Amino acid sequence: MSGKTRKSVAKRFKITKNKKLMYRLPHQNHLNAKQTGDEKRAKRHSKRVETETNMVRNIIEFKNM
Repeated sequence: MSGKTRKSVAKRFKITKNKKLMYRLPHQNHLNAKQTGDEKRAKRHSKRVETETNMVRNIIEFKNM
């Protein structure tokens, strides 16, 4: 019997084709009018997770089975 996927973690991270973990930067959804253009452009791209990758990947792996 396999474990359950932790949905809160699965929604925040994505596993790429090469098994890297990506996440979206916070503070992008609303209240962006007061930010400068540079700040908004810097938040458009996702970031790669550098630490704790094995722990997060093990939690998400159940989703991909």
